[in-house]
Amino acid sequence: MRNVVPLTQRELAATFFSPVAYIVAAVFLITSGYFFLADTLVSGHEATLRPMIDGMARILVFAIPLLTMRALADEFSTGTIETLMTAPVTDVEVVLGKFFGQFIFYAALLVTTVLHVAIVWHYGGIEPGVVMLAYVGLLLLGAMFIAVGLFASSLTRYQLLAALGGIAILSLLTFVVDQLARWGGGNWRLVLGYVNVIGHFEDFSKGFLDSRSIVFFLTGTILFLFLAVKVLESRRWR
Repeated sequence: MRNVVPLTQRELAATFFSPVAYIVAAVFLITSGYFFLADTLVSGHEATLRPMIDGMARILVFAIPLLTMRALADEFSTGTIETLMTAPVTDVEVVLGKFFGQFIFYAALLVTTVLHVAIVWHYGGIEPGVVMLAYVGLLLLGAMFIAVGLFASSLTRYQLLAALGGIAILSLLTFVVDQLARWGGGNWRLVLGYVNVIGHFEDFSKGFLDSRSIVFFLTGTILFLFLAVKVLESRRWR
């Protein structure tokens, strides 16, 4: 796995030089700032960051596929994937390099929102443990969403299709499943409740540490990374 580090550096550099990444980052920060001003920094309201955190989680359904859409699709469209395929690197290393590069950029994006935490800490006082769990949840959620985005990007050479595919998958796993879980009953509701990404994330945003939610996000991340690797393997044999 020694090739993962240089591949991660390559992907991280490509992301930092991508205008789309900065546009997405700006929209994400502006929107999260709006949630902070509208729902948290309000005189007389409870000093809690949960509305902002929950809002950020929903923004990521659209933001992360836009960040990851070029990761593999661009390699296919420009033909640079052929260089990677003939280089002494495995498909697993390629996908992991893409994943870690995107994840580091995403983590850096989250760090910029710590300013909101500092403001509430100074003026209102918040439980540090609850905030830490919320950000752990955002990291786990982001990791799974990035894996989904990479899988969508591996399916096509067109970046827009990759973004739309990623948004469609994440919307299904979040908004659609969340609504169906509320309406369903019996065993159907139990199944939908388990695959409900929003439900698992809300455990973290409420300050609850549930090992089942951790396993869910880690399993989902590994699953979609595995699917992305398999798509690359199938392209190698075409």
